[in-house]
Amino acid sequence: MKRLVLGLILIFFNFGFAQDDMVLTFNEYLGYVKRYHPIAKQAQLTVSIGQANLMKARGGFDPKIEVDYNRKEFKGSEYWNRLNATFKIPTYYGIEIKGNFEQDEGDFINPDETLPEDGLYSVGVSASLLRGSWINERMATLRKAKFFREQAKADQDLLVNQVLYDASLAYFDWLKAYNEADIYRDFLINASTRFEGVKQSALLGDIAIIDTVEAKIAVENRRLGLEQAKLNLAKKSLELSNFLWINNVPVELQPDVIPEIEPENSVDFTLEILGKPLDSFSIENHPKLRSLNYKVDGLRVDRNLKANKLLPQLDVEYNFLTQSYDQLNSLVTDNYKAGVSLYFPLFLRKERGDLKLAKFKLQDAQFDRDNAEVSIRNKILAVYTEIDSYQEQTGLIGQIVNNYSQLLAAEERKFSFGESSLFLINSRESKLIDAQLKKIEVQNKFLGAKANLFKSLAINPEAL
Repeated sequence: MKRLVLGLILIFFNFGFAQDDMVLTFNEYLGYVKRYHPIAKQAQLTVSIGQANLMKARGGFDPKIEVDYNRKEFKGSEYWNRLNATFKIPTYYGIEIKGNFEQDEGDFINPDETLPEDGLYSVGVSASLLRGSWINERMATLRKAKFFREQAKADQDLLVNQVLYDASLAYFDWLKAYNEADIYRDFLINASTRFEGVKQSALLGDIAIIDTVEAKIAVENRRLGLEQAKLNLAKKSLELSNFLWINNVPVELQPDVIPEIEPENSVDFTLEILGKPLDSFSIENHPKLRSLNYKVDGLRVDRNLKANKLLPQLDVEYNFLTQSYDQLNSLVTDNYKAGVSLYFPLFLRKERGDLKLAKFKLQDAQFDRDNAEVSIRNKILAVYTEIDSYQEQTGLIGQIVNNYSQLLAAEERKFSFGESSLFLINSRESKLIDAQLKKIEVQNKFLGAKANLFKSLAINPEAL
């Protein structure tokens, strides 16, 4: 609980103050989302998982020490005492370098196991000449791990972008609900003031008492609209609170915290879409396509590995033998141990089936990538068109609101001269309320379109 209170204090001191209300700016809000939201933190794990997989794959090339010791004694006889110690160094291209020490003693040692009293040393190499020569399991695992690491970085950008996009829409909906409640609050004050004036005029006998009923209806309608707007604001505030976390503790938005009223410029700056014309974007750098390209590269490695397994497996080994490990001149070609191993299935049905499956998976991923490329390009074009349209609509609805405001002001002036009626004033006011609500809706859609551009470009803001 103390951590929650501390988090709230930190938030409020960074929000700034507007009279008695605390302003949560869009930039500060998204900054907290990117830093503290669980999904944003979860996105960081994808890169860590990629690094861990790469470390695991590199482990396939770690040097190894193997020691095998066996001893048997029975009824006072030492049947055997065998020691076999090996040091192996795997290499990237399938060649394995190894050093070995063998020592065998006992009464029942096979003749071919008879070794010098001090043991026998060997140094040699083993390699696969056909299957596994240009690609093998360890090489393929390492290559795929590198692709997976880069794919994880692209996926991290996509995850962070998605949570920031959802958080942005929640903020814009909160702003819309706040503005709507503010409009109804202002017009409730106007209607209440008008009702008091009409009531006083009726009491003085200047107008009929029935006119107060119409003024009272207007007040009740405005109060009803305000209550509905306040309910919607409460719901949107709770939805926004889903994205507010401090040190793994969810934070509930307080009633005296208000949004940034005109966030258009800060939205462009925060989402890093400021000054991004249509021709400035390179679709090849899109994180979604980069992720799919790395997936294709990994599947291509799988296909090559499966194709290589169609070759016969031919393993060769050659080792120099010596009794004196400290004398290099003792390593001569006359003393050696060598071997050749050949393995080749006659029908290769398993290998051919695996290769076909690998090719199908590769084609499926390539189709996904091609489809995603077209979809992303068209979506970006559509969003730019949408933004241009909402810019035009914003100017038009602004003019409409100004015109309705002038009509209402003129009608109220005529009413003060006794040349109009409450019906006409309420009608003008209702039209103005509808126009202002429409303006708020257009603003919400305009900001939503900017968020759609942010998502379409899959930007991971670095400044947050």
